[in-house]
Amino acid sequence: MSTPHTSEAPPLFLPVEELLALAGRVFLRLGLSLPHAEAMARTVVAGQRDECHSHGVYRILSCAHTVRAGKVALQAEPVLTPASGAVVRVDARYGFSPLAFERGLPALVAAARQHGIGALAIQHCFHFSALWPEIEAITAHGLAALALTPSHAWVAPAGGRQPVFGTNPIAFGWPRPGQHPFVFDFATSAIARGDLELHRRAGTPLPPGCGVDAQGRPSTDPVAVAQGAMLAFGGHKGSALSAMVELMAGALIGDWTSAESLAFDAGDGATPCHGELILAFDPARLGGGDLADQQQRAERLFDAITGQGARLPSQRRFEARARSLERGVAVPRALHAEILALAD
Repeated sequence: MSTPHTSEAPPLFLPVEELLALAGRVFLRLGLSLPHAEAMARTVVAGQRDECHSHGVYRILSCAHTVRAGKVALQAEPVLTPASGAVVRVDARYGFSPLAFERGLPALVAAARQHGIGALAIQHCFHFSALWPEIEAITAHGLAALALTPSHAWVAPAGGRQPVFGTNPIAFGWPRPGQHPFVFDFATSAIARGDLELHRRAGTPLPPGCGVDAQGRPSTDPVAVAQGAMLAFGGHKGSALSAMVELMAGALIGDWTSAESLAFDAGDGATPCHGELILAFDPARLGGGDLADQQQRAERLFDAITGQGARLPSQRRFEARARSLERGVAVPRALHAEILALAD
């Protein structure tokens, strides 16, 4: 989903290192431990660098609000449980999620290498970010990956008008030696919650079909939809996928559904608190044959897509990353001023 157009002044262009330092300073000022602040900064700056504005440094503002709500544990040290077979568990202890993932990643990779598949269950985390940074961290090890997580109950099921599901993103990655991985990451809602908020801030309408108001009437007003319900993409198909995420990344791993996360929030408007399920797959172990042949088969598939002029998922994001690394990361001036105010 593209970000809404605004008429504000041209953005600032900041080197990645400068933006990382600024984001880290804000998170430290908010009271997070240094490991949390650094992991959080890496996550939000990656989003801004790749022009994923709804999951970029704008998220610093929502994280600050979550801190002020008093629910997140700012100094929590994630607890890694020794792997049981292919299963790795990390208890985030009600801290933000990026550090918990970073602490569990080595054990997840080791489990996938040993068993062909590894499962990382993160519990009790405040998750605010896109899933593709985690997916890319896994594909960098030559592994395929799948990630699922619920959120707050903001989305009505197909045929209903009361929120039950979260935006419930699903992300997948396939490693491509010498190239960017094949990655997709999308919410099962018709629009991401962050994009809804960006439309509200910009005063622009939502695309049709994204939500209903409190009376269940279709609406393009982001405020009315926030007070009513968002909708799943693709009608009953997106609704079924969203239910799957609730089960797989909620009930299956012993953590909250989106409705339970929203109840825990109790109207504070904080970042959702729940669990996350991340699966890693080792093509060498699962294929049981010639890894080079497996990769060639995958590349023929990608060539069949791009050969007719179609784009691979995340291609625009990788192109944005190259631009940002060359010219600096674009940050709207008004947003930069808000972040500076938090830092200082």
